[in-house]
Amino acid sequence: MKTVLILRHAKSSWSKPGLADIDRPLNKRGKRDAPRMGAFLHEQDLVPDLILSSPARRARKTAQAVSENSSYDGEIEIVPDFYPGDPETFVVTLMAIPDQVNSVMIVAHNPGLEEFLYELAGESARMPTSALAQVSLPIKSWHDLEDEVQGRLENLWWVKEIS
Repeated sequence: MKTVLILRHAKSSWSKPGLADIDRPLNKRGKRDAPRMGAFLHEQDLVPDLILSSPARRARKTAQAVSENSSYDGEIEIVPDFYPGDPETFVVTLMAIPDQVNSVMIVAHNPGLEEFLYELAGESARMPTSALAQVSLPIKSWHDLEDEVQGRLENLWWVKEIS
């Protein structure tokens, strides 16, 4: 059994209209919510073995805050193709992960994350900023994802529900 944690980045700022989308920072709410999701992961004993993040500033800062507040002790891997990100990119990236890794967190963007969740678990779900989905996959090897494995959505948390 493998687990994928799907985390949409925390709320970002639109205060600088000329700033490139990839460079947008977290706003005040995002800076508050990302650490809360990290602490929640720790409390739920869901700290991943590996965190993969989009290169967008808001996603990287979300991943960093989650890492620092969840007791994650690994490096955050930045995956350039996660921006803007699509389901196929997420699947191909997961298929290359070593099998000793049992749980992976992907920190990225919509609409790609909602589409990815649908592909993995067959369920449509809204994922606002800082939303976290937990999907269990009935596989022993990440490479088995190429077989269109059907996972199960175990939980979906919105940050306002865990406060």
